[in-house]
This record gives sequence, structure tokens and C-alpha cells, in this order.
Amino acid sequence: MCGILGQVNYQATVEPQVFKAMLKTLVHRGPDGEGLYYSSDGCVALGHQRLSIIDLSEKGKQPMTNEDNTVWVTFNGEIYNFKELRKVLEGKGHQFRSQTDTEVIIHGYEEWGLDCVDHFRGMFAFGIWDSTEKRLFLARDPFGIKPLYYYQDPEHFIFASELKAIISCSDVRGEINVGALCDYFYYRYIPSPKSIWKDIHKLPPASTLVHQNGQT
Repeated sequence: MCGILGQVNYQATVEPQVFKAMLKTLVHRGPDGEGLYYSSDGCVALGHQRLSIIDLSEKGKQPMTNEDNTVWVTFNGEIYNFKELRKVLEGKGHQFRSQTDTEVIIHGYEEWGLDCVDHFRGMFAFGIWDSTEKRLFLARDPFGIKPLYYYQDPEHFIFASELKAIISCSDVRGEINVGALCDYFYYRYIPSPKSIWKDIHKLPPASTLVHQNGQT
């Protein structure tokens, strides 16, 4: 279990102190380390609370990037077939710097684009920032084992492993979703893509999301 967090701003830069405070709400998901990435223009941030399982070295730290720092990923979960995929990707010329399954996601995205998730077997939730395309790509595993929530308003797009990370952002209005509350009392849970908070959605299992140029 790890904690992932990301924010894309359309106008102002991401406030580092606020973003770090948001990430701290996920520390229980990954007490072994904290990682942060900010884009050169300051409008994109990725965060990761690490629970070290595969490749315990610093090389396995996230957010993780490709060779030229154009693709970044923050990832929660495990890719079961990462060793097989690594061999395939190495055969296509990709160079690996760690022994972790996280890096397979990066090179898989470089090789197969948005279809990379079709190659992954495992339980996962991840966010990829492609700085060349100015594109954020989110994905969740087929059974929805790993959680992933997102929020969008005219100024921000935020995603996280847990609701409280998003709600802790001072720019996010915490308003109860009455329809979701009714669903909870009726079904004893809240079906995707709703969450208990208005305007915060749960990415359904076996789903991907592309956010680019302010559009989702």
C-alpha cells in the first residue's frame, strides 16, 4: 500500500506547502519515504508516500521518471507480470535503472501509450504526467483493489488515493453529496463514480482517465 497524489493548476502555480500538507494525510499508507515532483513551470505536482516492497533502494523512489525526465509516474500497487514486461521492453530498446515494477509502467507508457494498461496484470492505481503532451493519465486496476479519487474545478485538477488528501486542499469546497449519502443508506456503500463529497469522483474499476488542456 502506498499513497499517491497529484495536482494540475491552470492559472496559478501549485503551492508547495499546501501540497505537502495534503500528502502528509497519506503518510499512513507509505511510512517508508516521501517523494515530490514539481514541473518546471510549477503548475503540476506529483506526490508519493512509499511503502517499500520491491527494490528497497533509493532507485525505487517515486515519483519516478524516464531517461529524459519527460514522463513521471506516481503509483500504488503491484504489477505481477513486470519481469516479463521488462524483458519485452528491454528488447525494444528501453533502459531500466531500477529493479522495481514502477519503472515498467513508465516504459510501458512510452511504448504503448494509453494502451499500456492492457499489458499490466496486477492491482494498481497510478497517475502519469507526460510533460511533452501536457497530459495527465490516470488508471485503476480491473477489480478496483487500489482506490483513486479525483476532483476538478475551473482552476484545478487533483487526484489522490484517499478523499481526505483532496479535501485538505484549501481551494476544495467540502460539500456533502446528498445523492451519494442516500445511496449509502440504501446500498450500504457508495457506487462509483460517486463519493460522499460533491464534485469528488471515484475512478471506477478497470477505468482510465485522460486530462489534457483543462479537459477530462
